[in-house]
Order: sequence, then C-alpha cells, then structure tokens
Amino acid sequence: MIIIAWNGSGQPSSVFDADVFKKVLSIFITAAILKLGQAILDVILSWKARTSMSFHVKLRYILKVVSAAAWVVILPVTYAYTWENPPGFAQTIKSWFGNGSSSPSLFILAVVIYLSPNMLAGVLFLFPFIRRFLESSNYKIVMLMMWWSQPRLYVGRGMHESTFSLFKYTLFWVLLIITKLAFSFYIEIKPLVAPTQAIMNVHISTYQWHEFFPQAKNNIGVVIALWAPVILVYFMDSQIWYAIFSTLFGGIYGAFRRLGEIRTLGMLRSRFQSLPGAFNACLIPEEKAEPAKKKGLKATFSRKFEVIPSSKEKEAARFAQLWNKIITSFREEDLISNREMDLLLVPYWADRDLELMQWPPFLLASKIPIAVDMAKDSNGKDGELKKRIKSDDYMYSAVCECYASFRNIVKFLVRGNREKEVIEYIFSEVDKHIEEDDLLTEYKMSALPSLYELFVKLVKYLLANKQEDRDQVVILFQDMLEVVTRDIMMEDHVSNLLDSIHGGSGHEGMVPLDQQYQLFASAGAIKFPAPESEAWKEKIKRLYLLLTVKESAMDVPSNLEARRRISFFSNSLFMDMPSAPKVRNMLSFSVLTPYYTEEVLFSLPELEVPNEDGVSILFYLQKIFPDEWNNFLERVDCSNEEELRGSDESEEQLRLWASYRGQTLTRTVRGMMYYRKALELQAFLDMAKDEDLMEGYKAIELNEDQMKGERSLWTQCQAVADMKFTYVVSCQLYGIQKRSGDPRAQDILRLMTTTKKVNDKVYYSTLVKAALPKSNSSEPGQNLDQIIYRIKLPGPAILGEGKPENQNHAIIFTRGEGLQTIDMNQDNYMEEALKMRNLLEEFLKRHDVRHPSILGLREHIFTGSVSSLAWFMSNQETSFVTIGQRLLANPLKVRFHYGHPDVFDRLFHLTRGGVSKASKIINLSEDIFAGFNSTLREGNVTHHEYIQVGKGRDVGLNQISLFEAKIANGNGEQTLSRDLYRLGHRFDFFRMLSCYFTTIGFYFSTLITVLTVYVFLYGRLYLVLSGLEKGLSTQPGIRDNKSLEIALASQSFVQIGFLMALPMMMEIGLEKGFRTALSEFILMQLQLAPVFFTFSLGTKTHYYGRTLLHGGAKYRATGRGFVVFHAKFAENYRLYSRSHFVKGLELMILLLVYQIFGQTYRGAVAYILITVSMWFMVGTWLFAPFLFNPSGFEWQKIVDDWTDWNKWISNRGGIGVPPEKSWESWWEEEQDHLRHSGKRGIIAEIVLALRFFIYQYGLVYHLHITRSTKSVWVYGISWLVIFLILFVMKTISVGRRKFSANFQLIFRLIKGLIFVTFISILAILIALPHMTPRDIVVCILAFMPTGWGLLLIAQACKPIVQKAGFWGSVRTLARGYEIVMGLLLFTPVAFLAWFPFVSEFQTRMLFNQAFSRGLQISRILGGHRKDRSSRNKE
Repeated sequence: MIIIAWNGSGQPSSVFDADVFKKVLSIFITAAILKLGQAILDVILSWKARTSMSFHVKLRYILKVVSAAAWVVILPVTYAYTWENPPGFAQTIKSWFGNGSSSPSLFILAVVIYLSPNMLAGVLFLFPFIRRFLESSNYKIVMLMMWWSQPRLYVGRGMHESTFSLFKYTLFWVLLIITKLAFSFYIEIKPLVAPTQAIMNVHISTYQWHEFFPQAKNNIGVVIALWAPVILVYFMDSQIWYAIFSTLFGGIYGAFRRLGEIRTLGMLRSRFQSLPGAFNACLIPEEKAEPAKKKGLKATFSRKFEVIPSSKEKEAARFAQLWNKIITSFREEDLISNREMDLLLVPYWADRDLELMQWPPFLLASKIPIAVDMAKDSNGKDGELKKRIKSDDYMYSAVCECYASFRNIVKFLVRGNREKEVIEYIFSEVDKHIEEDDLLTEYKMSALPSLYELFVKLVKYLLANKQEDRDQVVILFQDMLEVVTRDIMMEDHVSNLLDSIHGGSGHEGMVPLDQQYQLFASAGAIKFPAPESEAWKEKIKRLYLLLTVKESAMDVPSNLEARRRISFFSNSLFMDMPSAPKVRNMLSFSVLTPYYTEEVLFSLPELEVPNEDGVSILFYLQKIFPDEWNNFLERVDCSNEEELRGSDESEEQLRLWASYRGQTLTRTVRGMMYYRKALELQAFLDMAKDEDLMEGYKAIELNEDQMKGERSLWTQCQAVADMKFTYVVSCQLYGIQKRSGDPRAQDILRLMTTTKKVNDKVYYSTLVKAALPKSNSSEPGQNLDQIIYRIKLPGPAILGEGKPENQNHAIIFTRGEGLQTIDMNQDNYMEEALKMRNLLEEFLKRHDVRHPSILGLREHIFTGSVSSLAWFMSNQETSFVTIGQRLLANPLKVRFHYGHPDVFDRLFHLTRGGVSKASKIINLSEDIFAGFNSTLREGNVTHHEYIQVGKGRDVGLNQISLFEAKIANGNGEQTLSRDLYRLGHRFDFFRMLSCYFTTIGFYFSTLITVLTVYVFLYGRLYLVLSGLEKGLSTQPGIRDNKSLEIALASQSFVQIGFLMALPMMMEIGLEKGFRTALSEFILMQLQLAPVFFTFSLGTKTHYYGRTLLHGGAKYRATGRGFVVFHAKFAENYRLYSRSHFVKGLELMILLLVYQIFGQTYRGAVAYILITVSMWFMVGTWLFAPFLFNPSGFEWQKIVDDWTDWNKWISNRGGIGVPPEKSWESWWEEEQDHLRHSGKRGIIAEIVLALRFFIYQYGLVYHLHITRSTKSVWVYGISWLVIFLILFVMKTISVGRRKFSANFQLIFRLIKGLIFVTFISILAILIALPHMTPRDIVVCILAFMPTGWGLLLIAQACKPIVQKAGFWGSVRTLARGYEIVMGLLLFTPVAFLAWFPFVSEFQTRMLFNQAFSRGLQISRILGGHRKDRSSRNKE
C-alpha cells in the first residue's frame, strides 16, 4: 500500500503502470524474509524440546530454515534481473552476480514455484473433503506432503466445517478486510506520504542537543517518529472493525433468532393468548399423531402457536400446572407479593363446568366493572354492546367466565326444590335471550350494578364461610331475586314466572305476592356454609378478584427482575428449540459445582455487624431490594424487623433471604435443585391419567397419605427425576472443615439435608449423602452425612490449579450423558429448568458436520443493581455472553468454553482428559482450554439463546481489577500455550483470524493501544528535545497531521471502551428496545463509564504484557462479597502502583516536557486536540481508584488512611511479615516475576528501562546554564552530579549506622556541613551562570526518570547487586520514590476531601438513589444504632 501511495499518481489504479507493478512485486521478497523469520522463531521456541523430538521432526525444522533461506537469496537475485536500470538495492545485487541482460520471466517462474504450496493449500481450503481424505490417508506420497506441511499429530485433525459454514465465515472476513484496507489506505497511509516526502527533502543543520549522527540523510528519525504510531494503529484497528462487524452481524442473527420479541409487560399481554399453545408445543412431549414441524425461512419468520380452544381441557390443564409452578417459585423467591401471586395464578383445578379457558386475573382485572358500566349505559342497543365487549378478547372472556361461575355457584348453593325451579327458569330465559341476541331489548340493564354489588357481597360471605352469616346469605338471595325479577326482567315477566311456578303445582290460583319473599328461607333451601375444598376456595378467590379489582393490573408484576424473567421465558418459547421428549426418554445429566472456602450461608452476626459507616449487609440489602424485603416480611407474616427476631425459624428465613441475594453456595444449590423440581412436575404431566391431570399437580403434592404408598404417582415422579438428574457439590475441604468445627461444614450439611450429594477429599475421595437421622441415635445431629463410597487417592488431589483439579477429580461421582459445570457464584431459575430436557436433545442433532460436544448457554449477570461499577461490568459481560458468543458459534465457528453454564457431553470429555486442563500456571484460565481441547479433538461447540443461567460478577473496583488481572494473565499464558499454536496451524486462514481476534488478539490489540500512546509520546519527545520539531515546524506534516490525528482517534476509541459499548448497545437494543439502549448509554457516560473502561485498559495491558515477558501468572482470589466498605489508601497503592500509577506518572512527565519545550512554536488548539485523550488516560490511571472507592473523599477516612500509609511505608520487612503489613515485604514480592523470568525476560526488562535515560540526555541541553554549548561533556557532567548525590546519600546512611551511637555530635556536624554546601552550590549556580527556577524544575524532570531507570535495572540484576552489597541502598532509594509517588497521589485527594459536596456527589455516582439516601441517614444515626446494639448485648 505504501508503494502504491508513494509512486505514480498515488491512486490504487496506478498498479497497472509497469514500473509501479514491478515495485509491488517485491512483496514476495518481503514474504520470503518473513517466512525465514518464522522458521527461525519455530526453532528458537522449540529449542528446549529438542531432546524429546524424533529425528524426522528435527530434520523438518532444519529443512524449513534451509529452504526459507534459499528463497531469501533466489527471489531478490531473480528480481534484480527484471530491471533494465535497477533501483539502488537491486543494482548492488546485480553487481555481485554479474550484469547480465534483464529477464523478467525468471522472477515470475521463481514466484510461481515459491507460491505452489500456497496454491495447493488454496485448493484444499475450497474443497474440505479432499483435505479430510488426505489427513487420514496412509499413502507414502501423501504422508510426505502432510509431513512437510504439519507435524504428524492425531490432535487437530478433521476440524473442517461444512462448505456453507466455510462460505459464511469467509464472506465475513473478506468484507471486513476489504473495509479495513480501504480505510487504512485512504485515511491513514495516503495522507502521510506527501508530508513524509517533504520532510525527507528538508535538511536541518542546527540541533538543540548533541547530535551523534548529524550526517544522517532524509531526517530518518523524524520519519520513524511520524510513522510508528500510524503503523501500530494499522495493526490494531482490525479489532475496531471486528467490533463494528460483530455488532452488525450479531444483531442481525439475534433478530432472526427472535430475541426481544416480548420485552415488556404490554407485549406479553398482547401475546398471552398464544402462550398456552407455546407451552404445549415446547415443554410437553408430542403425542404420536402430531404433524411434523415446518422448516425453512418461512418457519423462521413466523412461528405461530394456535390459540387453544376450550375443548382441549388437557392442554389447558398442563399449561396451568407449568405456569403456576413458575409463579409460585417467584413468590418463594420474594419477587412478587401475595396479591400479585393471586393475580398471576391460573386455577390449578380445572373447572370442567365452565368450558372456557381461564386466563390469569392480571389480564382480566378491572374488565368486569367496566363491562357492567357499559351494559348499564347501553340503552338497549344489543349489537353495539356485543361488539364493544368482543373487541377486547379478555373482557369477553371475563364476562363469560363470571356469568358461568355465577350460574354454577347459585345452582350449587340452592338446594330447595321450589327455589331450584325459579332459578332454573330465570337462567333458561336469560340463556334463550342471549342465543337470540335480544337480551338488551327484552331486559332493562340499568339495574345491573345493584345486582353486581349484591353478588360481590355474596362472594365475600363465601370467602369467610362462617355459620353465623347464614341469615345474611338468605336475605342476599332474596334481594337478588327481587332485583332480577322486579328491576331487570320487569313486572310482566314476573307474573308469567310465578304463574308457571304456582299454577303448575295445583294450588288455588294466585298466591299473594309476599309469599315469594319466603323463598330460600326454609332450613335446607340453601347449602351454607359451603363444603370447603382447595378447588372451591381457589374458585371463590378468583371470582372475587375478577369482580373487585377496579384498577387495571398493568404493572403486575412490579418487580423488575420478575418482569425480565417472565418476559425472557415467554419470549424463549417462540424461539426455535428441539421438542421435549418424555422424562423417561430424555438424556440424563449431572450438575457439578466445585467449592473451596467461599460463603455458604450468611450468619446473623455477619449480616448485622455494621462497617465503619454504620452500614450492615442486611441494611444494604434492604435498601437495594426494598420491594423484595417487604414481600419477605409478608411471606413470614411479620410486620417489621423486630418481630422477625422472635423465633429461630424466622431468623433462619432471614439468613436464607440475605444469602439468596449474595453470591453464596446456598443460592447456587437452590437454583440447581430447581432442575429436580422441574423434572418431577414434568414426569407428573407425562404419567398422569386424565382425572389426575384435571385435579392438578398441587393435589398430589398436598395429598400426604397417598405419598406414603410405594406405587403412588408422586413416588414414581420422584424416582424418575432422581434417575435423570444428580447434583454433586465438590467440597475440597469438607472433611477438614468438619473436624475443625468450621460453621461452614454445618451449613453444607444443612444444604445436604435438602437432598444433595456432596463429596469431599482428604487423600480419600468420598461421596457423601444426607441420611435421615435415626430415632435411636444418642444425639439429634448425628448420622446426617452418610458415606456412600470412597476412592483412595495416592496423595493430595490438588497438584495443579485448584478449581480445574477439583472439577476433573469429581467427575467420577457424576452420572448421565450431560454434565453442566456450574460455578459457585451462579443461580438458576425454575422456568429455565423446565427447558433443560429440550436443550439436552441438541446433543442428538447434527450441527453442520458433527454432533455438538459442548452446548453453550447464555448467562444473565444478576449483580448489575449493586453499584454503578457492577452495572458497567454486568453490561460488558452480558454483551460478551450473548451477542459475542452468538457470533462466535455461528458464523465464525470458533466458540470455545468461556465459563460456566455450558453443558458438556460427559462421555466425550471423560475419554479426552476431563472438562478442564489443570496444569499449574499455564492453565490459569482453565475454562477456555476445555473449549480448545474439544475443538482440537473433533468436537463442536454450539450456542443456544433460549435458555439462560444466572451469574454473579465482581462488584467493587478492586475485585474487578483482580478479576481482569487474572483473565489477562490467563490470556498471556494462552498466547504461549501449545493448544493455541496447534489451533493456529490447523485452522484455515479465515477461521484462524476469527480465533485470534476473539481470544488473545483482543488483549494484544489492547496492548498495542497503550503502546501507541508511548510510541507517539517518545517520538514527540525526540522531536522536541533534538530541536527537529522546531526546525520542521513550517512543514504541514508536523503542524497539522491528519492521519496521525485519525490514528490517535482510533486509539482513544479503544481507550474509552468504544469496543465494549458497540455490542453492548446492540444487545440492549435487541432485548430491551433501542430507546432504552440509548438512555442507558447516556446514563453510563454520566456515571463515568469511560473512566472505568480506560482504567481497566491499563489493568489488561499491564498483566498481559508482564505475562508475555516473564510468565508467572497466578490465581487471584477476588472475594465475592458486597463492596460497601472503604478500601484504604495503602491497599489501593499496593494494587495499582505498578500497573497504573507508575505508568500514569511517566506519561504525565512526557506530556509536561512536550508542553514546556514545544509551546513556543505550536498552537494550543493543536496540542489539546492531539493530547486530550492522553491527559484523560493519565488522570484516570492516577485517580480512578479513589473516585470509585466508597467514602473515598470523607475527611475522617482520609486522615486514617494517611496514618495507615505512614505505618506501612516505614515498617521493616523480613521473613513472615506479610506484604499488607510492611512496604519492604510488598516491594520484594512485587519483583517475584523477575526471579522466575528467563534470560530473555531480564534482557527485555533492561532494554525497556533504558528509555528513562532519554529524558536526562535531552533535558540537560535545555538548561539556561548550558544553552551555549552542545558538547557531549555536558551529558557526562550530569551523570557526575547523579553519582555525587547517590554517594552523599550512601555516606549519610553508612554514617548513621557507624557514628550515630558514639559520635553523635560529629555526625550532626557532618550533616550540617553537607546541607550548607548544597545551599551554597545552589546559590553560586543561580548567581554566576544565571540558573532560573525553570532550570530547577527541568533538573527534577531530567534526574527523576534516570533514578527510576537505574532502580529498574538494579531490580532486574538483583543477584549481581546483592553480591556487590548495594541492595540496601537500592531499597532505600526505592522507598524514597514510593513516598514521593504516594504524596503526589494523596495531595489532590485530600484537597478534594475538604469539600463535603465531593463526597456526596461520589456516593450518588457509585450507588443507586435509595442506597445513597439510606447511607446519609445511617451516618447520622450511627451513634444511635451503636447504643442499641450495646443494649442488646447486655
């Protein structure tokens, strides 16, 4: 591209110009040189493995290097002979080999031979079946070919996808690469060419420093400084284009998968009628005679389910059982109140007499009162009223149901013969008029409201069902009859009615009218109180709700989480999922959770003990989940917190309530056990006979005596569920915890008694289950855990990384074909558990070429509501586990396993080395290696959007940084792993690109983003200090450089989290609507999301880079609690000193120098435009930890932090002193990675440290004293000054040790003399050569970096320095630097803490409204609360 832009017209069309084309052909020479580099690198990187290689492999490596070297010679020589009068380099070659005549065909022939292997690879790429045949063939010639192209390994064969998949991901990458190259050529490269040519033609003779190469041609240094950042961005911006393309494609795919079709309650209402059909189609096994499903494009666009007709009783009953199970699970989780539950439930006991579908009351609320009003005002227009009622389906349904229920109840209650006749007659008349559509013309509806009120009263009495109300009920019936006969049917009807009753019974003619009032009054005429059954109670309650709920139930459920879950679940039923098998025929599966020492269940003290702000965990939870707290109080039947404390049982409930909102084992276990409940219910629906089905699932649950029977339906359901599902929690230290009396062991035991299996291991690996306590045991708590079997281990089980070892070792205790590995911070939902048997059917389907070996699921991050940081983190994570992985699975075909809810094909992985690789350090991110392993061994990883699992994430900045550090470390190790090497070699080019940009490439691009800033600033430093920028300041390339601005703009895009924000916006837009997405995006900017993303960029870069250079990644425990506590200054300093603070200060010094020495000839606007994102980065890296630290600007806290920091920095280290207690221990630990680093790492460290000496070299020539001379001696003298300062410091410290005890006075005199000398030298310098205050600043800027560079080199060469005896001095110098850095950071924070509004603003930004208000109140009430707690103790 540079060649095209440089020569000819600079347009891409100039390629067809003969000279330009010849120059372009030289890219083959470049390719050959790169090939040689690759071959040499291969040899270097496999050098240590040479002892275990076979002769053939060694031969292959040697031949690769030899052939690559041969091409590096052949291609340039033949190229030189293509020119008549060759350019410079070609001329030289020609002179070596003799000036023959030019023969272009020779070069072309060489290129064709050179490219022949690539052509063959191209053919194989287009026809995967040939490649598959070749890989498995045993012909000698084929084996020779394959031996040359790749090592003979079983691993990594047959990873090809179908032709259609190949076409899809090739198209994706071809589009992306074309876009990227066009952008780079027109925006980055072409605009830079003319300025570069201009700069190369200017000759500069005056320098502002001692120039070592004054004879250098073409200002080559300037050209490098200009082009380096642009070239770096050229390599990095593919990642930006990938983010854009993945957003577009992922969004389109998501829309085709029908995501977000039901995202609000309104949408749910409008589609609720097709929901029972969807339930029956997706969650109920098909009956034999059903037709096959539609396939193809039309089916994708329209997935309709029939509205279930009322005749299909069984379908309606099944829907009712499933729907109610979901709603009751919401109630048990306190997401909805009792009233909301009643409004959401469908009748359990199908009322067969009604013959219509009974919708949940929240759809029918307020419909009846409105319908009554409409009837009252209808003025006898029958057709119009009918039209108005039928226009709203739910209103029509409510009217029909209420009328039918009214008829049934009245007929059920009325028992006297005469009364029955009257009632029968009235209803038959009404029914007749309804049939004939003249109800309104015949009857007067204005009296309907009074009948309605009487009926409501009757229903109230039936709800209470008390004997003493009988007389009232009789009067009600009489009143109702009167309203019907007198006011609605009007007089003439009544006479007919009474005639028919009395005339037919042979009495003497007319009976006086008051006779009829005595109807219903006799003893057996009315059956009241009504015989109670669950079904009857439910029916009356429902009727009462339908009649009385006046306001519309538009906001039911009001809890946001309940809304999200119910709409996602309803939406998922319209997605494409396999049909459910019967529970007996489904694949069986196990869930496995590795557990170490995390929280099992919060104890009461943990919940109640307030932190220094007076905030306890319980208070925090009440503020964050206020509605759920109220629902909980309602469920345990208490009006306030004090009442809860009365009984042990309610205190237990309180502990559970809090634990279900943290990231505890209890929460995970509850979630996973929903699978069993779901299977029991589904087994019931599969096995129940019609009458059982109509009675409902709740009936057998309630029917205790039947449960005892061996062959009862309930027992069978449980047995089938147990056959298909096991849950194993692998508690690494359960035995130890049990013996040491750890309360966690008790909590685990308590979890087991709700039927779990747990295993623990201490040289024996044991499967333990909960047994019921025996009646004769001496102690009630005994015999609860019963050992099923134990396996002897040869030693401690954990040799590698803890979690993967734990998982692999516990697989033996699981059963079944599927295995879901669930982490300790996950959660599951009842409604999702119902879809598990559909999901497992995916194992039996082919996805492209082969069956899946890992089924990927989506996650929902449930910690987003805790604080603004948690919200950013959960948004970022959500977009990755949805839109990111959707695209990786299809079309890119490189989804691996990224964590937790994925379901493994258990037998596939058992026979291929387990579900995790567990070697220490290299397999730190054990999850992704399971995916690598699966893909390399002909597995297939898919992604499914119709089911989700909850997941907790870290919520405080320190936790998030530790987590990101762990992931970045893990990616560094992956970069060095053989798994990725094999994948890279065996994938075709485009799939390899997909694999790179979605795993380590992301981190590499992040690293390059930060490197761009460094390279740019150091380039500018060179230009400013050497005076080249001043000399060239007239040149447009220096003054306003468009392509450089574009390059830096791309860098700042990445820096502020643009890469994360794009997919995030698309996913939120798909699932919640684009208006919501936009408002959330704006909100995130207001809550300083760019600050967070810029900060995490630093974390990723530092840990990824360090791992690449030195290795030594380690697991970092993040802790998953709630962050409502304040992190101390010293703690923040320990965490971020090397990753952010040092780098931030270095960039700040660079920017300052660039500002001070370049301001004379450069406009302020240009400077601001170019460096604004860098200043932002500096500010963020230095101060974000304090900004996101709760109570970070409280004056009292600041004072405490300062004392703590002083103590920490001055404490002596030594053996056994932890890094948290002493600076020395921490400092030694910070250099651990250098101890284990190889020679290459140490050399790299030293080379990188040399950059700090540039400042001194450049700046000493800019002093006021040295402005006249540019001699190299100036630089030498500056070093003399440094050594003098260091020598004085060393003598003072030696003197303190030697003299301070015996010769106190002499020592003080010497110190005084040194001080006086220093002052006098300074005075002389100011007086004679006119040293200015600016010079003092410049000296500090020059010498500080030098000292730091010396420190870094000394740390890298620690063994040598220790031998020389200088280590103590190095430590002292380092402590001095740390104190200065601490002061620089601390001063602005302390200054801001003086203003109280800063603290308030920060709390507002970090936490939600309710919590920040509560926090302020709690600070006021802090003293009051302490008094109360002390009283309680007494």
